[in-house]
Amino acid sequence: MANDSTTRTQTETRTETRTQTEAETLADEATAAAGLSTAPAADAPEDEPAGTAVPGSFGGPRAPGALGTARWLLRELTGWARWTWRQLTSMRVALILLFLLALASIPGSLIPQDEVDATLAQEFRTRNEALSGFYDKLQLFDVYSSVWFSAIYTLLFVSLIGCIVPRTWQFIGQLRGRPPRAPRRLTRMPAYTTWRTDAEPERVLDAAHGLLRRRRFRAHREDGPGGAHVAAEKGYLREAGNLLFHLALIVMLVAFAAGRLYYAEGGKLMVTGEGFANTLTQYDDFESGSLFDVDDLEPFGFTLNEFHADYSRDSVDLGTATEFRADITYWTADGAEQDASIEVNHPVHVGDARIRLLGHGYAPVVTVTDGQGQIAFSGPVPFLPQDQALSSTGVIKVSDYVGPDGEPDQLGFQGFFNPSFALDDVRGPHSTFPEPDLPVLTLNAFHGDLGVNSGLPQNVYQLDTTNMEQFRDADGEPVRFNLLPGESFELPDGMGTLTYEGFENWATFQITTKAGNDWALGGALAAVAGLALSLLLQRRRVWVRAYAGDDGRTVVEMASLGRTESAKIPEELADLAARLQPDAPLIPESADPAEGAPRP
Repeated sequence: MANDSTTRTQTETRTETRTQTEAETLADEATAAAGLSTAPAADAPEDEPAGTAVPGSFGGPRAPGALGTARWLLRELTGWARWTWRQLTSMRVALILLFLLALASIPGSLIPQDEVDATLAQEFRTRNEALSGFYDKLQLFDVYSSVWFSAIYTLLFVSLIGCIVPRTWQFIGQLRGRPPRAPRRLTRMPAYTTWRTDAEPERVLDAAHGLLRRRRFRAHREDGPGGAHVAAEKGYLREAGNLLFHLALIVMLVAFAAGRLYYAEGGKLMVTGEGFANTLTQYDDFESGSLFDVDDLEPFGFTLNEFHADYSRDSVDLGTATEFRADITYWTADGAEQDASIEVNHPVHVGDARIRLLGHGYAPVVTVTDGQGQIAFSGPVPFLPQDQALSSTGVIKVSDYVGPDGEPDQLGFQGFFNPSFALDDVRGPHSTFPEPDLPVLTLNAFHGDLGVNSGLPQNVYQLDTTNMEQFRDADGEPVRFNLLPGESFELPDGMGTLTYEGFENWATFQITTKAGNDWALGGALAAVAGLALSLLLQRRRVWVRAYAGDDGRTVVEMASLGRTESAKIPEELADLAARLQPDAPLIPESADPAEGAPRP
């Protein structure tokens, strides 16, 4: 019985020793791998006396009295605040917020926005009255300034800042610290090699230290539980790239926010020869951010001197534009003038403003005489293209008109301008090519009240015929006529004439002033650079240990550990071992794989 008791005691002692050794080994390995990532770690739970923990509570037991309640409530609020902050600054929540931000942007691209095109948004409301009320409650007509979109945007901003600040300090601490000491058992590392040599351990460690320094490792010699060794680390730019990427996201978010708050954007249609001054009244349409002051518009102006448009006549690319160019002369506040050309995707920069070329069309030049033979209207009238061949529609409004009886009246004409005229039973009058091979003006004529004096806003490209009567010929048929340049048409009953003098080119321009563009570009480039660093570089550690073996020869051990598994880690270790061989030559007799030749 005594022998059995002694044996059992010895077994328990060996088991406890083995358990303690394994625990120490695991602790060494955890220390060796610590700090390979700057990802936020969860706070360790605080030790609490037994019996005081309250499930689901951060405040623990509540002491009696009002003071105890107040203290408990303060601890509870602090605990929930810390928990909420940890959740908000976690990578999981940041990814969720990025996904929600992308998801929230979809309605803004599908539903007309008041800030982008108020007219289109109002038309949508008119066509969908029931649905529009629901959309208005959800702020779907103002997505990017809505409460819910701003909340997602703000939470993402806070999450990124809360993630970057602690990780930056942690990364700085890693840079200032030394590589972690080697674990007791290097054989447990993912990449490992060993061999025997006659070189002294000190010489081997000196050579290894110099080799690692030359290979741009941050190396340090020290004594550890397993003996003297060299610890080295490399790949810090990976973590720097990761932090740079997150910081660039913040810069881009700030730049985009500034761009939405401090921006101005307007459109202007100009016929060749017309001028434009960058003031609010000169724009055809204009919108700006909530913090933009129209007095801050860049002081400049420009004149459209000439517009050039060429189209391919090849059978394969028939009608494809080969050149769009607007030649302008612009001037700045100091009075200096300069000639410039604007092409698609090649804007002209004037101070903080950019002038972009958007579109092109034709403006028939017409002259209208009234019933008294006086000129009631004369000038170019822009017609809007409807297809790639520039089949265009438009209206001519003559508000200052006097009839043959001497009474004031108003005329209206609506119809088509086709640069290369064709007519068929299916499409009616249309254009077959965008260049003016056969420029025909087709019009219907009306007289009556145009509605321009009603005080209500009116689209200049549409004719309201509610209070107008169409001209009819002797047979009672509606009057419609086709004109070539230089031709005239006499209106019935001596109501005057319309002469088609020719046509001019027109171009539409977008003038944009935005804040934060340079910052957004810099942030985007920095984000790409940071992402490239974090994906292409590998954070890894190398340890070299040299000690005298039982046979008196030096045993060299090398091991490597990376943040993630990679085939390059063993390859790099094999290369380092080969480069160390001249200073720690392999003993030929010890070529047995179990203890000799280097093996990855």
